[in-house]
Amino acid sequence: MESKIEVLSTLTIQNSPDLYKIVDSLNRTLKEKDLMFGLALDAENQEKAIFTIYRT
Repeated sequence: MESKIEVLSTLTIQNSPDLYKIVDSLNRTLKEKDLMFGLALDAENQEKAIFTIYRT
């Protein structure tokens, strides 16, 4: 069975030390809705984070 992940939205925001807690909570709460959330540091500016919403 092939798993297909679709990017629904991507947003660049100011990085914050607790930002990962929001992403973790969203992933735990909405996984039953086939949604997944990602967070990565911007490669060009470490003060920015890239937040992505996926449909699984």
